[in-house]
Amino acid sequence: MSAPHQLASFLPAPTTVRPPLVERATFARLCRARDFLAAHALEAPRLDAAAAQAHLSPFHFHRLFVRAFGESPFAFVARRRVDHAKAMLAAGTSVTEVCFATGYASLGTFSARFHELVGCPPSAYRKHARALVHVPGLWLPRPIPACFRLKWLGVAA
Repeated sequence: MSAPHQLASFLPAPTTVRPPLVERATFARLCRARDFLAAHALEAPRLDAAAAQAHLSPFHFHRLFVRAFGESPFAFVARRRVDHAKAMLAAGTSVTEVCFATGYASLGTFSARFHELVGCPPSAYRKHARALVHVPGLWLPRPIPACFRLKWLGVAA
């Protein structure tokens, strides 16, 4: 066997060029609608308003949005709301205030959705985030690894 033939067996097979999931012009309109949803996430935008931004019918908009971005417009808005809620909870805002500030009408719905997306209840996230995130005006002692303490004390390990 010659050397080029041996190398050819290790190379990946040539890939075929796949057509894009959504046409370029349609994708640009979908991005405009996604930006609209992101800007109005706290106000619970309607699907038809977002579809109007993309100049599509609501049903076609929903199908293309899922195809282009991998999540439904509802899931995108919920994720944006939860991201905003996480920032507010880390700053020390109460769970009830965060619930109503992020556009939820029910504390139970907010807590369930937050727990589903984040993996812990909002109160637990708030407690742990305060310990991990620096909040201006609040000084928290930081643990120092033992190897650094020994080095600073001049003790040979």
